[in-house]
Amino acid sequence: MPKIAPSILSADFAALGDQIAIVEAAGADQLHVDVMDGRFVPNITIGPVVVEAIRKRTRLPLDVHLMIVEPERYIPAFVAAGADTVTVHVEAGPHLQRTLAQIRESGARAGVALNPSTHPSVLAYVLDDFDLVLVMSVNPGFGGQKFIPATLAKVRAVRTLLGSRPVDVSVDGGVTVDLAPILVDHGATTLVAGSAIFNAPDPGAAVKQLRSASEMRG
Repeated sequence: MPKIAPSILSADFAALGDQIAIVEAAGADQLHVDVMDGRFVPNITIGPVVVEAIRKRTRLPLDVHLMIVEPERYIPAFVAAGADTVTVHVEAGPHLQRTLAQIRESGARAGVALNPSTHPSVLAYVLDDFDLVLVMSVNPGFGGQKFIPATLAKVRAVRTLLGSRPVDVSVDGGVTVDLAPILVDHGATTLVAGSAIFNAPDPGAAVKQLRSASEMRG
């Protein structure tokens, strides 16, 4: 069954605890937490203190997506704050294998993210060093963007590259109810959705609609 991961980037931060409670009650599988530094991407969001606050309000797994340079400097702090998975970008530093190993050694699942223009082949020599691949289907930095069609083929290419490895393939950016079954057919196991959930009149209903759509395969 595909996992639904609401992205809090699109949530109302003045009522974040309540919004998390709504999507958790609706059956969300995990929360996607975007961390931006204003350097790797042109936006600034949150740090470990907010992750720690979220951890206290939910039992859902937290996938903390580091859209930052020098992620290795901050991995221990985010794991200590409650991150279950820490996802770093291939493009953020020169020592990907070492960074992925650091995440696992810190006690979290290791995730690796690919920008829209990054070829999946960059993963070839670290295939056994991560637990999740995050395919960015928009350019990272802002919520509310439209899905880039060319990334659909990348999802299938990533799934093929992974072979039989039990690695999650997550898709983040412009995910909608209409796209959900197509993404799952191409190999996605986790659908990250921000605007489609938190900008809906009823975020809980939006979670359920996305799940229903994701199960309508082929």
